[in-house]
Amino acid sequence: MVETDAGDARVTWVRAKRARLVLAVSHGAGGGIEARDLRAIADALPADGFTVALVEQPWRVAGKKVAPAPKTLDVGWRGVWPVLEKPGLPVVAGGRSAGARVACRTATELGAAGVLALSFPLHPPGRPEKSRADELLAAGVPTLVVQGGNDPFGKPEEFPEGEYELVEVPYGDHGFAVPKRAGITPEETLRVITDAVRTWARDLRE
Repeated sequence: MVETDAGDARVTWVRAKRARLVLAVSHGAGGGIEARDLRAIADALPADGFTVALVEQPWRVAGKKVAPAPKTLDVGWRGVWPVLEKPGLPVVAGGRSAGARVACRTATELGAAGVLALSFPLHPPGRPEKSRADELLAAGVPTLVVQGGNDPFGKPEEFPEGEYELVEVPYGDHGFAVPKRAGITPEETLRVITDAVRTWARDLRE
């Protein structure tokens, strides 16, 4: 448990034996660290030398069902950051959906080594004019976006050009679920995600 100005947050560590990087990932506004992509990363990446820190925002720890305003999410994330830095390793700020937005907004300020944006919510569904591209483009550090090919919050082809990498998860929705007709299994989908993160993080570490 970590005290922050937004309430108590929680960090669950999945440590690598010879870690050279901390990959800190938080959840979205409608779920927790049990999300399939976050769990897949926590299961797969420590074997490659990446310690994973699963961060639960104070509102989730408190049992609330609705996320607070973005500014409050940023406050919670800032409060956790000193704990993430304690191992003395570079820290990648990451998250899915709303958590990805938080990581982008605070990366430069906190000195993040990079940003991992899973299912970045480029715009509300059906509202492309309400773009949040400015948050992504202002991250100011090496950034990887992993986006479902059928994400209603922003398909890969909707993303603007910028200083970031984008990996598409074929047929994936906002939670990286794929229809049976797609011919790709949930396990294969998760492997696309973990392989992309592994490759990017290795390049970042070197």
